[in-house]
Amino acid sequence: MLSADEVIAALQLAPHPEGGFYRETFRAEPLPGPLPERGQRSASTAIYFLLRRADFSALHVVASDEAWHHYYGDALELHCFDRAGSHREVRLSSQLQLGERPQHVVLSGELQGARVVPGPHGFALCGCTVAPGFDFADFRMPPREELLRELPLHGELVRALTR
Repeated sequence: MLSADEVIAALQLAPHPEGGFYRETFRAEPLPGPLPERGQRSASTAIYFLLRRADFSALHVVASDEAWHHYYGDALELHCFDRAGSHREVRLSSQLQLGERPQHVVLSGELQGARVVPGPHGFALCGCTVAPGFDFADFRMPPREELLRELPLHGELVRALTR
C-alpha cells in the first residue's frame, strides 16, 4: 500500500483551497453557449482529490452537480446539507456490506464537506466529476460564523469542517 505522500507525488497533486490535495485530469470542451449568470463553462471536469487523516474538505458550495468516486485508501465521510438545512452523511468506500458506497452525487447548491474515516491507510483518494464543469467562480466557502447561524443544530460538525 502506498503512503499518502507517495500517492501525492505519483499523481502530482497540489494543495486545494478547501483542504487536501488535487489535480485536474479532464476538462471537456465548452458548452455551446454561456450559462445564465455564470458565463462560459466546460461541459464537464474531473479531478483526483486526496485527504489525509488530519485534513478535511471544508464546507463549501459548488454551483454544479458533483459526483464523488472513491478509489483508494480509507473510507471518506461526506457531509451534505440541502438548501433547507437537512443533513445527510454518506460513507464512500467499497465495503458495501457496511452501507458504504463507491459513488455519491452532491447536487448543485448543496453544502458539502468531507473527512477521512480513521483506518489503516491514513488517507482517502477520491475523484470528483463536475457538470457543467468546475470553475472557481462557481465555488463558495461560507465562513464558520455564517454556517453556525444557518445550521444551529449542527454546530459541532460545522466547527469540525470549517477553518
